[in-house]
Formats: sequence, structure tokens, C-alpha cells
Amino acid sequence: MASSSGHSSQSYAPSAPELPGSNRYSYHHGATPPPSHSYYGMPQQQQQQGPGYGQSWFPPGTNPDVVRAFQMVDRDRSGFIEENELQQALSSGYQRFNLRTIRLLIFLFKNPYDSPRIGPKEFAALWGCLGHWRAIFDRHDRDRSGKIDSMELRDALYSLGYALPPSVLQVLLSKYDDRSGRKVELNFDSFVECGMIVKGLTEKFKEKDTRYTGSATFTYDTFMTMVLPFLVSYD
Repeated sequence: MASSSGHSSQSYAPSAPELPGSNRYSYHHGATPPPSHSYYGMPQQQQQQGPGYGQSWFPPGTNPDVVRAFQMVDRDRSGFIEENELQQALSSGYQRFNLRTIRLLIFLFKNPYDSPRIGPKEFAALWGCLGHWRAIFDRHDRDRSGKIDSMELRDALYSLGYALPPSVLQVLLSKYDDRSGRKVELNFDSFVECGMIVKGLTEKFKEKDTRYTGSATFTYDTFMTMVLPFLVSYD
């Protein structure tokens, strides 16, 4: 993560999802993954590294609008932004996100050894990631309602390689059910939150499933350490 002293370190941000392609892999036992792709979806992209703050502190080729969005909210010129600043910065290029989604994004993109904040490299990666999620959302929002229903969500996740069983999909959707009796639909904010939870948990599980079989064995402590951060770190 970039710091105000000009030093750079490893980027911990999850890669942005690839745009949907022709390769899809179901989550079932015994599947043999193609050599060039992950069992769990599209291959991760390598994050570019940037040396510091200001235009030159962002990864090479960063859109100037992204740089300006960061600088406008980093009023103390610390080289880092926290949740309220990130919420304000993203509202200049995307719809307004609720703080729960903002906290999840910070949790996923920040250096795990740092406080809940992100620097220029992480912000550029996050912005690019949201651009990919927006393209996926728009592709599957077939009626252009600005929301996607359960079938559209299923198809969107499947296009990324996450073939969730109906029971898991229902659990995800129940998080957004307002108990009004109306059909559950997700706006872009909720879609990003939902997609990043699926992606993040899958990546954690994949670390244990080294043969990409769809099965893994790990201890109770490991399981709790893997899952709890997605439940408590951004509430």
C-alpha cells in the first residue's frame, strides 16, 4: 500500500472480475479445470504497482478522473482515505453506496495489517473493479430497470464461473428481503456487495481446495477465521 512517505508495498486487493466469457465452471465434485483458468471462475488479473501519491503515485495509465476523485476527498493529503471519504469519492462516478458496502470494499482492498483505509493503488484497483461489476450488472439487467432479480443474479454469477445451488442463492437474496412480500431485487450497490461476498469467500475456500475438486478439509478454527470477517468486519 502506498504511504505518505513515498514507499510502496504489496497490493492486497482482489482482482477485478473479468468480463463474462465463454468458459463457465460449475461448482461440483470431480470437475477437472482447464489449465489456463481457475475452477472457480475467471483467472485473476495482476495488479499494477504504483510508487506513491499524486498522479505519479497511482498505477501507470490511471484515468485522471480517478486521480481527481481521490484527491478531492483526501483533504489532509495523507495519501489515505477512510469510509466516509470513499463513499463520497465513489458517488462522483457511481451511484451512492451505503456504508455497509463501503466497509466491505475497504475490508477486501486494504492492506490486512493496516487500519481500515485505502491508498491510491487500492483506490484505483477498487474503481476499476467496480467498472467491471457495472458492466456485468448492465449486461444482466435486461429490462433496464436499474435492478436485477434472482434469475438475473444467478446468470450474472454463473457468467463469472460461480454456479451457486438454489439454496445458496436463496440465502444470499434473503439478506436483501425487506419482508414486504415484493419480489427481491438488487440495485447496483447490493449487487456489488453480494458479488464480492461470493468472490471473496470462494477465493478463501480455493486456498484450501488446492486440487480444485470442490471439496476441502479444514478445522473449525480455520472455518471461523475464513467466514467471520465477511460477517462482522463491515457491519
